[in-house]
Amino acid sequence: MDSASPNDVAGDHHTYVVECSDGTYYTGYTTDVERRVAEHNDGTAAKYTRGRRPVELVHVETYDSQSEAMQREYAIKQLRRGQKERLVRDGTEAPDVA
Repeated sequence: MDSASPNDVAGDHHTYVVECSDGTYYTGYTTDVERRVAEHNDGTAAKYTRGRRPVELVHVETYDSQSEAMQREYAIKQLRRGQKERLVRDGTEAPDVA
């Protein structure tokens, strides 16, 4: 029996990073990246981004399940600033070099 829920459409789960107007990064999960970025810019999404508009989409990763995408969201949120910058720039979060 398949354990995936009906909402788990392959490739329909995204982890995204937006850069806020103050230069900070916000990471989130969505099933519709375009809609979610518009919500951030309308001020109807996360409280964090409301006072930091406009936001710009700078990184997206796509996953087959909500669980995978949300695990990745958590992992990105744990990265240090330099690692997030590297992820946005190069697509990898290699460790910071002292």
